[in-house]
Amino acid sequence: MEKSYNPQHIEKLLYQNWEKKGYFKPNGDTSQEAFCVVMPPPNVTGSLHIGHAFQQTLMDMMIRYHRMQGKNTLWQTGTDHAGIATQILITRKIADEENKTSQDYDNHTLIDKTWQWKNKSNRIISDQMRRLGNSVDWTRERFTLDQGFSDAVRKTFVHLYKEKLIYRKKRLVNWDPKLCTAISDLEVENLEKKGSMWYIRYPLANGAQTVNGKTYVVVATTRPETILGDTGVAVNPLDIRYQNLIGKFVVLPLINRLIPIISDKYVEMAKGTGCMKITPAHDFYDYEIGCRHQLPMINIFTYNGKLRHYSQVYDSHGQETNSYAPVIPVAFRGLDRFEARTAIIQEINKIGLLEDIQTHCFMVPHGERSGVVIEAMLTTQWYVRMAPLAKVATQAVASGKIQFVPRQYTNMYFSWMRNIEDWCISRQLWWGHRIPAWYDPSGNVYVAHSEQEVRKENDLSDNLPLTQEVDVLDTWFSSALWTFVSLGWPKCTKELKIFHPTNVLVSGFDIIFFWIARMIMLTMHFVKDDRGQFQVPFKTVYVTGLIRDHEGQKMSKSKGNILDPLDMIDGISLEDLIKKRTKNMMKPQLAEKIRKRTKEQFPCGIEAHGADALRFTLASLASTGRDIHWDMKRLKGYRHFCNKLWNGSRFVLMNTEKHDCGFSGDELELSLPDRWIIAKFNYTAQAWHDALERYRFDLAANILYEFTWNQFCDWYLELTKPTLHGGTKSQLRGTRHTLVNVLTDLLCLAHPLIPFITETIWQRVKVIKNIADETIMLQPIPAFSETRINDKAIEDIDWMKRVIIAIRNMRNKARIPQAHPLDLLLRTNSKHVIDRVNNNDRLLKALAHLKTIQIVPEDANHPLAYNESIEDADILLPLTDWIDKNIELNRITGEIMQLEAATKQINSKLDNKDFIRLAPEAIMIKEKKRLRECELKIAKLIEKKMLILAI
Repeated sequence: MEKSYNPQHIEKLLYQNWEKKGYFKPNGDTSQEAFCVVMPPPNVTGSLHIGHAFQQTLMDMMIRYHRMQGKNTLWQTGTDHAGIATQILITRKIADEENKTSQDYDNHTLIDKTWQWKNKSNRIISDQMRRLGNSVDWTRERFTLDQGFSDAVRKTFVHLYKEKLIYRKKRLVNWDPKLCTAISDLEVENLEKKGSMWYIRYPLANGAQTVNGKTYVVVATTRPETILGDTGVAVNPLDIRYQNLIGKFVVLPLINRLIPIISDKYVEMAKGTGCMKITPAHDFYDYEIGCRHQLPMINIFTYNGKLRHYSQVYDSHGQETNSYAPVIPVAFRGLDRFEARTAIIQEINKIGLLEDIQTHCFMVPHGERSGVVIEAMLTTQWYVRMAPLAKVATQAVASGKIQFVPRQYTNMYFSWMRNIEDWCISRQLWWGHRIPAWYDPSGNVYVAHSEQEVRKENDLSDNLPLTQEVDVLDTWFSSALWTFVSLGWPKCTKELKIFHPTNVLVSGFDIIFFWIARMIMLTMHFVKDDRGQFQVPFKTVYVTGLIRDHEGQKMSKSKGNILDPLDMIDGISLEDLIKKRTKNMMKPQLAEKIRKRTKEQFPCGIEAHGADALRFTLASLASTGRDIHWDMKRLKGYRHFCNKLWNGSRFVLMNTEKHDCGFSGDELELSLPDRWIIAKFNYTAQAWHDALERYRFDLAANILYEFTWNQFCDWYLELTKPTLHGGTKSQLRGTRHTLVNVLTDLLCLAHPLIPFITETIWQRVKVIKNIADETIMLQPIPAFSETRINDKAIEDIDWMKRVIIAIRNMRNKARIPQAHPLDLLLRTNSKHVIDRVNNNDRLLKALAHLKTIQIVPEDANHPLAYNESIEDADILLPLTDWIDKNIELNRITGEIMQLEAATKQINSKLDNKDFIRLAPEAIMIKEKKRLRECELKIAKLIEKKMLILAI
């Protein structure tokens, strides 16, 4: 092995060999238990971020862990076509490289260009996953737009439509005016904005008056441009100010449309004026009120957010109606919605209906990808009827067939499922699964797998023109089929039979509703087991937290705080890091701010740490909390851990390679340290298994760290030196045998977490043990064994460790060099301590650098000695030959002063009547005990001080 640990020299070549040899594939042994994890498919739009690396590290740990238990394991991988994100990227690419827009091409050409880009981008993502060490079965990689997946999506859609679980209707949706498509709630980001609240008078019709005699009511709105779409004014039925107006009408400003005053409990009497304008076609709450009261719905906007020349008028069921004239004043036609806002307020002010303007802060929905303000838009879309699907999926979690870890997310799941709304699944894009629906000239809709099937099923003439639906399906629709379609459905593949339902899904809490719940619903609707029972998609959902930056901020490109996993693996210069973070930023001020922050955080760039150190850091952060603050210091610390394991392994190899290690059957003798480390590792393996079985990856990482650094490398390797330097042949064989065996087991235990370094070291160790197998990842993972329990060895060594640490501490106090041999007095009457010392005299002397160890009775006294007490014994280190009189007097005087200050503080409490009256009895007892201890220590120190003065 190289003298220094250098992950760049080992990781890439190792992974290439693993993949080439096919180690990541299922072993095919169906007599063994199957274990399967499906990777949440990352979007094909770019590179992986630290969140991907976090989740994939945990998945890889589980896969490697179960593979080493001999199970038939499969980690199913693939990527998502990411409809909107990909279309935005291609549109920008066309603009940057060709100075054109997507409108310059037909859909067929755009799709071809996207496929070309996809093939290139997908390689980037897969290469990143390889660098992380992901042991996925690359031969089964899927894409949510591949031919098999597309066939499955069409089958699913047709099946649900024929079951009347998919329908088409005009309803209100989140609409992105820049992208001109409906978007999901997940793609909407609510941002706080400072704006205005306008108070506008709505004149009462037919001479009506309020209780105060006014001939108008005042409504407050932050969106005066939507006035043109108002079809009602709502008040609370209990509001005495307006009870006499319910059922009457107001005259809508600018249009003079008569609209009713209605009562609805949703209206808050104390909010605003208590009067609420209702625009059912442009606000989700208004839409619900409009449906309850059967108000007409008037759409005033075009799809790109401009005022129409004529409005579209529908009834509460979305059917066209002539209940209102489609009037839009000429002065406002064609204006952008925000230009219209200004123009309408000016006109309202001009005609004397503007009551007041107040500054107001409110949440405004923005498109997460486009950055523009989202409109609530009345459009015709395709929907899935969710309530029937949700009933079974809710029961699956309630019955325990699916469990959430941590359990707190179960309630979040139930809350959404029990109040579920129908799902809008259509999108106005060119990249995605085109909806398998066709229209004839009369507007009749036909749904089938293909146009030929439509004609055949409906006995339609070949001469009847049919036009396929141009909308595509929401990306989440195909993703919801991921677990079973990626395994081959609708074909009855052996993978589907063996690995479904899958075992664990690792995902973030933010997509429980949008992906996890929908996967459960659609899987349980389509997949059955051999007994005809519907299958769940997975048995456990492990919900991860969100990784934030060191300041607790969410990582995003706009903030310039995203961390690329490969930068931490391979390193990156400050200059290149700044270029990466400010690339494509349009605002110079923001770019400069990010440049400054990056310099402050990474003045020398990011050094290379290797994949194992990154994986260890990520696992150590996987607690049950929601938010995780990234800490580069921890990454550096775990890089040191890998180096510690490397150096400790080199020590083992140097003392065992080309030596008799007892594997030929010759007699070997295990020392106390040998028996101790075997027993300690046995308990470590037990704790490691327990942590992983409970999905406590953070505890597993800490368990591994503690044993490797503190027990194996720091203590055991040191404890072996007396034997290695002067043991008998059988003792040498025993210690070398233990060194190799424990290191081998440690490497196997650590392999799921740090696969590269463990494989590299194991390849050297296996030669010593004559192991013929090719890779560590197919070795059995060590487990707890009753035969390896040796609590006495643990007690003996742990006691000796405390003795050694105490002696080292006393040396530091007396400023005696650690390597200088000393005489030690051990004051005890305990037989088991005396036996322990006599049996391990040589080891104690070697580790503590002692000339002699003299056991004296408990009543023996040696005042000029440092004294530390451990279990059943006092350790005395005589200082006559070492003591510096002045230094020791100063030290003792300082200790006395500290103890006197403590006794003064305690006495002050005990003399305080209020303290005596209010303090619990346990506190009183504790304080009195502290006082006695301090007084006793002071007396001993004064006695020692007097003895020193007498020298």
